[in-house]
Amino acid sequence: MDRLLAMETFVRVFETGSFSAAARQLQVGQPAVSKTVAQLERHLGTRLLSRTTRGLSPTDAGQRYYERARRAIDEAAEAEMAAKDAAAALTGRLRVSTAVTFARMHVVPYLGAFLDAHPALELELMMNDSHTDLIEAGADVALRFGPAVDSALTGRVIAQSPRVVVATPSYFRLYGEPKSPTDLLEGRAVVIRQPGLDEVWTFRRGEERCSVTLTGRLKVDAAEGARAAVLADLGFAVATEWMFAPELTSGAVRRTLRDWTLPSVNLWAVYPTGRLVSAKARAFVAFVEKRLGNGNDGHR
Repeated sequence: MDRLLAMETFVRVFETGSFSAAARQLQVGQPAVSKTVAQLERHLGTRLLSRTTRGLSPTDAGQRYYERARRAIDEAAEAEMAAKDAAAALTGRLRVSTAVTFARMHVVPYLGAFLDAHPALELELMMNDSHTDLIEAGADVALRFGPAVDSALTGRVIAQSPRVVVATPSYFRLYGEPKSPTDLLEGRAVVIRQPGLDEVWTFRRGEERCSVTLTGRLKVDAAEGARAAVLADLGFAVATEWMFAPELTSGAVRRTLRDWTLPSVNLWAVYPTGRLVSAKARAFVAFVEKRLGNGNDGHR
């Protein structure tokens, strides 16, 4: 039995959730995939997959084997690339997990240059506002926001954006523009409820501190909803400049309380712990970091 082929076959079955889907990816027949996995289970002396009428699910042993097999496959690919000096010619599939609005506004429109530079690379964006389990999703890297990453993951900060209070000019005409953070309590807040975001905000002006708790009638759990609400004159929001970059430039929304500051938000590049970071993931992160780090949005 070809051990590496068996590992690759099992990993495809694990990630796709079916023998037939794995067979299509590997361009072999489904019986061959089933046979290879069965041989692997006999070799290991344990069941890796539970087969039911509802489909396949990994056993505890299968989950552990997948994590190590995925790592071994990635490291083998890295070793082959290093031997061929193929860093400038990235190939294969790169899976990136990222928030929906951030990807739509600050990643997808600029991917042409990255894809043109690596024509043999296949990029899969997993756009989701929740924090996806990177191992379970088979992601190579994730772009996440927050003060810190989970201790079970490996990551580094690649860019920052200030948080600001924004609303449309129409909203300010209707409800007035705040002069101090406490004036926000009299306004209509669009509260964004996401992991790592609080409803209590501490504003700073020199040595002065002012904390306010936003308890608006409208709460949303996705950045797209917050953008739509603000642009519909439903209220103000505390958000990153990234979230409203085009509108801040055009004047469709306006920043208020300019003499007060809020903590900036960090953008992290996060990798599954224990897995060798691929050249593909490093290249993608460097691309995003360079674009945002140079302030090409006009709002950092």
